[in-house]
Amino acid sequence: MAKPKKILSQTRSINKVCKHTMHPDHKKEGIRLKRVRGQIDGILTMINDRRYCPDILIQIRAAKAAIQAVELSVLNTHMDNCVSEAIHSKDENKAKEKINELIQLIGRHK
Repeated sequence: MAKPKKILSQTRSINKVCKHTMHPDHKKEGIRLKRVRGQIDGILTMINDRRYCPDILIQIRAAKAAIQAVELSVLNTHMDNCVSEAIHSKDENKAKEKINELIQLIGRHK
């Protein structure tokens, strides 16, 4: 089993449930997150320059929307690959694990 990786104060194993020989590629999301990092740096500059509060808030909302779009993209990839594979495997336990995993993921965002 892979070593646990620390993610936002939660410990979780990499590929804990996914048994892919090739895990889905998220390179495009990485590129998008680098763009968000640039937005965040711009927001910090705006704060340091004591820019008008509504202008800062608009940029924060734009960065938040960009992160949410990346989140949705990763979730869609997960469902199209990992979840779909589990359901099509005809392994009822594997399918239930993936469905429970999705329920937990969605429940964290309330």
